Amino acid sequence: MKAAIVVETGKTPVYGDFREPVPATGEARIDVRAAALSHLTKGRASGTHYSSDATVPFIVGVDGVGRLQDGKRVYFVRPEAPWGAMAERTVVRPQQCVPVPDDLDDVTAAAIANPGMSVWAAFRERAKLVKGENVMINGATGSAGRLAVQVAKYMGAKKVVATGRNAESLKGVDALGADVTIPLGDDGDALEEALKEQFGGDGIDVVLDYLWGPSAERILIAGAKAGKEAAPIRFVQVGSLSAANITLPGAALRSSAIELMGSGLGSVPIVGLLKCIGEFLKAVVPGGFQVATRTARLADVEKFWDVDTGTPRLVFLVG
Repeated sequence: MKAAIVVETGKTPVYGDFREPVPATGEARIDVRAAALSHLTKGRASGTHYSSDATVPFIVGVDGVGRLQDGKRVYFVRPEAPWGAMAERTVVRPQQCVPVPDDLDDVTAAAIANPGMSVWAAFRERAKLVKGENVMINGATGSAGRLAVQVAKYMGAKKVVATGRNAESLKGVDALGADVTIPLGDDGDALEEALKEQFGGDGIDVVLDYLWGPSAERILIAGAKAGKEAAPIRFVQVGSLSAANITLPGAALRSSAIELMGSGLGSVPIVGLLKCIGEFLKAVVPGGFQVATRTARLADVEKFWDVDTGTPRLVFLVG
């Protein structure tokens, strides 16, 4: 069968022939239709993601949309190496499949499921968002960040504050439900004042962070200065698009009731993640959630591998 194959760690996957997957006991074969290119897929392919564990050669892709042998259309996640999502066929355990609603097309489902899962899990499983709370999305211009704005409103957030490194991209986030937008520019004083204003008054209850790095440092310190004991800020770290590490004064945590946590593979059990994906996919159409997409043939994986994995999301058409 045809697949996108990593033959050397750190190198671009190649399109070629790979042996057919044979389902083991407790596994199901899937005829793949679409698979999106994500930061996680590229990180695992390069061996730089903390969950990487594959020995070459292996097929890339952590999730996708396809059909089981009985014809049911499903979203599937995390085939075990050497199998991956970017192949004509793959195998996964049935419990790692989630039904795709009939009114959700393959491309949208493949593009929106992974970022949607990260958002839904962060709000539901980690932050335990309550209707009427105020939310800040740090890094709201990427696919996941833009979805986070929409989902926060859908879940009943009273106010959504969106930050972004790209001021131009940030301009369109208000149309998705952001009540306040804050550009993460070079003017440190202006940013500090804007954060101070948002953490004052009713404050911020939940922060979803997709950037980490300097902006996360500033937000944590601003929250520590203005945080209230009765309503501690739940800061949920989801992505590290800006930097892998931060420098945080210990006093920022000792002097406040900030709850600092992560959300991702490992911090949320796979059972919880699948539950979140199922709930999210059912809400996509009723919630009117939007994700920008573009498509390419899997045969062109080498040509498109290095494109930006942000917005719009690239979906490879397989079957």
